[in-house]
Amino acid sequence: MRDLTEKLKDKYDKRKAIISIYAGAGGTDAQDWAEMLLKMYLKFAQKNEWKSQVLQIKEGKEAGIKNATLIIKNQYSYGYLKGESGVHRLVRLSPFNSNNLRHTSFALVEVLPEFDEVKEMKINPEDLRIETYKASGPGGQYVNKTESAVRITHLSTGLTASCQNERLQGENKKSAMKLLRSRLYQYNLKSSEQERNKLRGTLTPAEWGSQIRSYVLHPYQMVKDHRNKIKSGDPNRVLDGNLDKFIEGYIKK
Repeated sequence: MRDLTEKLKDKYDKRKAIISIYAGAGGTDAQDWAEMLLKMYLKFAQKNEWKSQVLQIKEGKEAGIKNATLIIKNQYSYGYLKGESGVHRLVRLSPFNSNNLRHTSFALVEVLPEFDEVKEMKINPEDLRIETYKASGPGGQYVNKTESAVRITHLSTGLTASCQNERLQGENKKSAMKLLRSRLYQYNLKSSEQERNKLRGTLTPAEWGSQIRSYVLHPYQMVKDHRNKIKSGDPNRVLDGNLDKFIEGYIKK
């Protein structure tokens, strides 16, 4: 990734990035697609030698994930990745269809800046419901046998944040609170709707007609960003974390 920090002048661009991925329309295929996107962003961070951490994963019943949240800890990672917010569309031959038919799947990506300390906003401890549960997915037997995972609900707004990555409950609680602070700060911004849309982009249903980018694996090979018409004829390379072309295109625009 080329150094484009001179173009990242918005208020929150220097922050770390919190990325949440949600499976949309498309059933099991969409859940598999959400997991593919999670791997794509983790590989992107790895290729750029940026530290990343998966905070929570909710696995699908048959395959893939229903949702996941990760943090990319490099300075300016929010500035670089904020353009990834929106609906991502996949077209391919379904591995979950007995007739191997072409299938279209959708997933929603949300990118927020991290706030370690938010002086502008006080969180009343009495307005929080903190629950612990056994973590699922990667982490080994230790994680699954203890209630180390933490889910925090802000009762006034209904906003939630979860973390299950760490072995210790206290560390999961700390990470979940960081995520909750970011979501609450976004929720409470004075210039509410306009400022929130600037932070994460206008969130739309993960379905037909709302995608920011399409990844076509069949009947041809193409990744296309619908906002700036940038294309790649090698979707497998893009899914392997080579997002520089699309990220730089969004920033320059």
